[in-house]
Parts: sequence; structure tokens; C-alpha cells
Amino acid sequence: MANLELLRPHAEDQYAEELSVLIKQDTRPKPENWAMSPWSVVTYLLGGTLENGFEIEPKYFGNRRLMEVAVATLATDRALLLIGIPGTAKTWVSEHLGAAISGTSKLLIQGTAGMSEDSMRYTWNYAKLLSEGPSKDALVPSPIMNGMQQGKVVRLEELTRIPSDVQDTLITILSEKLLPVPELGMEVQGRSGFNLIATANDRDKGVNELSSALKRRFNTVVLPLPASLEAEVDIVKFRVDKIGKSLKLPVSEPPIEEIRRLVTMFRELREGKTTDGKTKLKVPGSTLSTAEAISVINSGQALAAHFGDGTLKAHDLAAGITGAVVKDPNQDTIAWKEYLETVVKERKDWSDLYRSCRELI
Repeated sequence: MANLELLRPHAEDQYAEELSVLIKQDTRPKPENWAMSPWSVVTYLLGGTLENGFEIEPKYFGNRRLMEVAVATLATDRALLLIGIPGTAKTWVSEHLGAAISGTSKLLIQGTAGMSEDSMRYTWNYAKLLSEGPSKDALVPSPIMNGMQQGKVVRLEELTRIPSDVQDTLITILSEKLLPVPELGMEVQGRSGFNLIATANDRDKGVNELSSALKRRFNTVVLPLPASLEAEVDIVKFRVDKIGKSLKLPVSEPPIEEIRRLVTMFRELREGKTTDGKTKLKVPGSTLSTAEAISVINSGQALAAHFGDGTLKAHDLAAGITGAVVKDPNQDTIAWKEYLETVVKERKDWSDLYRSCRELI
């Protein structure tokens, strides 16, 4: 049977060559059990040209100091909390941090509203538990326990979605760097290199706020949206190009003007005013982040590739834009219609986009 290509390889697999080159040329001091120095981790995230001429592709576009603070935090005994609205690359950054620091991004816990303490601590192989009773062989470690034993970075997604009593399981782990196993009369102690990267959404805070005790165990880094229109356009173009190649879409280069129109619309609806500041707008409840813009362009390119001539046009974008903006059919539709009539309709050279979007309402 032929090997099937993975839809989304782990960061450490996709960027294995970059990681290998960075590790080999790294002469700076590095914390114990880190694969590379903090300087090299930031270079891996932000990209650059090494002394030997090797090019490192940027993974994050934004303020370098934010990444330096995040990496420096992980070199201390404080855990890292990445906060931002959906689509600000929190998960993306945490994955690449895990890959660069520990060589793996796979020690992952996905936070949910129905999560139990077992997901944080450990579970049991119940067949062995029933036949042998509690034993080390019957213990099934969580990613956190594995990270503590191996001295690696663990990722915890959507921390604020987790019930408060389960969140507080982390307090002992982060404070004492140990995880008790009372059934076996033992404890697992964290090795050098162990730390935790958590992500949280500050737009929809989920069902549970963090306790003050838990907040104190984290150093918080807020990941913002791109500061300028052109910066966001560049990010969308770069990511769309990468994703399009991985999906092998038979399309031409992402049209920069279509991306610019889309990003302009999203930024105006997010901010509640037009770019010139002259018109106030209703703000829909949807996020309209950079990640949403990337998704809309990718969807439009798929439509253009399979049902068009391969060139992205306004009618290829319209369905994706409408789906991104209108999450609540009652409230968001009002804001969307008003924006189309007062802004899009009046803009020179936007008539094709106006017609295509109006057809779908």
C-alpha cells in the first residue's frame, strides 16, 4: 500500500531540516534539556539568515520582543500563558515552541468543558488494574506526566474551557514541579526542561475564569492582531501560499488585491469603522481574525481551482466572506447588510464583490 501524505505534519517533522541546522550551528548557552538556545528558538520562530547562509522561514510575524519574553519565560520556573482572540497564532506559536525547545510538539492536552482531572494527571489500564491492582504497569501517564518525566515542554490548549476544579490541578504541578500518585504511594518529579505552555481566548473566555492562585503561576504574553493593513496582507499571502502548495491546489499565485480587499473588510468590521475613520459600523459577533482571512482565501482558491478557471475572483470569495462574518443569522446579518450597502457598494472597483455578496444574503 502506497504511503499517504499527511495533511498536517507535526512542526518538528515539517521543519526538520531547519531545526537540525539550527541545532548544529548553535554555540550559545542553552538551558538543560533544551534542544537549542533561546536565541536559536526565537530565530526559528521569526526567521532569518544564519551565518552559513541557510535561510530560516518565519513562522510568526509580529513583535520580536513578545517572542523573546515567551522563550525567556520557558527558561525559568514560570509557565507561559499565551492569550489573544482566536486567530492570533497562539496554537501555532505553542506548537513551534515545543518543537524547537523539546524536539516534539506532541505532548498536547486539548482543553474542553467536560474535561476531568485524569486528563491532567494520569489514568489506568483498567484490564491490568482489575487483574493486578494498582501498579506502575497499570498506570497510563498523561502528557503532563510524560513531560515531567522526560524534561520536555507540554502544551495545554484552551485553558479557560476547562472546569475550575480541574484547572487547579495545575497549581501543585506548576508550584512544586511534582505530581502525586497516592494510589502507589509515589510522586513524579519534573526534570529540568519541563514546563507548560497554555493558550486562552480572551474574546470568548469560555466557561471558567482562572483562579488568582493559578494566574500567579503563569507569565502572560498577549498576542495581538497585526498592527497594520499591509502587515496583515503580507501574513495572509504568505500563509495562503504555503497552504496552497501543501494542498497542491492548481491555482496561480494568490492575487494580492483580492487579499487586500478581504483584509480591509475584516479590519473595518473588527474595528467598527472604515479605514478613513469617517463611517462608524456595526460590529458583528464573529472574530474576523487573520486566521479567518487565510481560511476564506483558501476556500476561494479551492472554488477557483475546481469550479473556475484557477484565478481567484470576487464570486469565489463571497461565500467564504459571508460564512466568516455571519455566525449569528439574526445579529450578524444586520451588520453585514449595512456594511455592504454603506461601504462596499460605494467603493470604486468593488462592485463585483458587492454583487457577489448580495446574491448570498
